[in-house]
Amino acid sequence: MEALLSLAFDNLSSYDGAKIRKGLRQVEGLLAQICLSRQKSTPAEKRRSVIAPGSALATPKELACLKEDPAFREFFKLQEGFGCNYGQNDLLILSTLDLIQGILLLHPPSRALFAREIYMNLFLDLLDDGNCPAIQCTTLLTLVCALLDHPLNTRTFEELDGLLTVSSLFKLRSTSREVKLKLVEFLYFYLMPETPGLSSAGHPVIALQRSPSKLAGAFGRGNSSNSWDGDRRSKTKTTEEKQALLGRYLNNVEDLVEDLRESAPFGTIGTIA
Repeated sequence: MEALLSLAFDNLSSYDGAKIRKGLRQVEGLLAQICLSRQKSTPAEKRRSVIAPGSALATPKELACLKEDPAFREFFKLQEGFGCNYGQNDLLILSTLDLIQGILLLHPPSRALFAREIYMNLFLDLLDDGNCPAIQCTTLLTLVCALLDHPLNTRTFEELDGLLTVSSLFKLRSTSREVKLKLVEFLYFYLMPETPGLSSAGHPVIALQRSPSKLAGAFGRGNSSNSWDGDRRSKTKTTEEKQALLGRYLNNVEDLVEDLRESAPFGTIGTIA
C-alpha cells in the first residue's frame, strides 16, 4: 500500500494535469477497495454487470467492520503522514475535495490539520464568489467534514472570518440557489452545540475565523503549536454563543435556531437550551 500511495503522490506532485488526474484516480481506487466489499454474483447479476458495469457487484462495508480490515488498518497508519496536493482546474479541485472528505471521515485525526490557519484558509478561498457553484457546494461539505467533532477547527474558522465569508456568499444575488441551500445546511450544522473532541495526541480540540489582516499576523505568533491549545481556543461554544456571532452578519438568525430546534436535521438536539 505504501508503494501504491508513493506512486499516487508522484503523480499528484506533477505539473501535468493528466498525471494529477491519474494520481487522484489511484487514491480513489484505494479508498474504494477499503470502503466497498465485493460480493459473489449470480449468473443473472453477471449478465447485468455486462450491461451496466459495476452494478450490484460492490456494497458499502459496515463502519464497524473496517477496524478489522488489514487494508484499512494499514491505510490508517500511513495516513498519519499523509499530504495532499491541489489541482489547477475545477475538475481536479472537485476530485481532490471528494477525496479529502473520504479521508477525513475514515481518519478523524487528520481533521486536526485544519486547526492551522493556512489550511483552513484554503477552504475559505474556495468559497470565493469567483469559483463555480460545484466547487462552492463541495467545499462546504468538505468543511463540515473538517469541523466535525473538532471545536478547535471551528474556532479557527471563526477567527479567520469564516462566518463573514459564508454570510457574504449567501447575500450575493449572483450566488446560485443550490449554493444557498448548501449554505443554510452548513449554518444549521455550525449552530449545533459543541462537545469537546480529542486530538490524536489526546488533548481536547476546538476551532477558529477569516481575514487577510489576521492571516498576515498569524505567522508572527511565535510557537504556533502552543497557541493551538490556548485557553481562548480550548472552549466549546453553545448554540446561543454561536447565534450571537452569526447575528453580526445575518438577520433573523433566531429563525434558523428555532427551525433547528423543531426539525432536528441532525438528530436529537436536546442540549440546545
